[in-house]
Amino acid sequence: MEAAAHVVIARNAESFTFLYQDVIDRMGTVTFFDPEAEVPDLDHCRLLYLPGGYPEKHAAALSAAEQTRRRIREYAQGGGRVIAECGGMMYLCKSIVTDEGEFPMCGVLPYRITARQADRKLTLGYRRFTLDGREYRGHEFHYTQFLGPPPPSAAQVYDAQGIPTATPIIRQGNVLASYTHIYNII
Repeated sequence: MEAAAHVVIARNAESFTFLYQDVIDRMGTVTFFDPEAEVPDLDHCRLLYLPGGYPEKHAAALSAAEQTRRRIREYAQGGGRVIAECGGMMYLCKSIVTDEGEFPMCGVLPYRITARQADRKLTLGYRRFTLDGREYRGHEFHYTQFLGPPPPSAAQVYDAQGIPTATPIIRQGNVLASYTHIYNII
């Protein structure tokens, strides 16, 4: 008997902790894994969900989990569907730079993120954007930034007043990633 397709969600006490229970409830069958300690089973996975959190605080541990990073990269590059929000997007990038050094992440996205104290800048607010005819809503809250120019955006993002923001929506293959924490993923 073939296993049913399910959603695999990264969950960790701090690195990937910004999860909405109502979003999880709408995902159907889910499995959780801790990217710092477990290699995810992505066989029969219909979606890999990497929520927000503070991966910059655990960059060394996430970087040391090489098999996990490799498995996620292979899944994404092989056409697997991934949604990555804020910390999850950072984890998919090439690296995270902190005051302690530069730490390799999954390398799915070719960007570097800075979490250095000198580069900290608060970005906060409600967000909405339309992609493929569907409107998404969420919020943005982070201090980290792209190191270098931000990536091109697949959609224009607006704040609560309808004013365009510079927040990019990254679409690469079946990967959808952004600093926006999306309320209506499913």
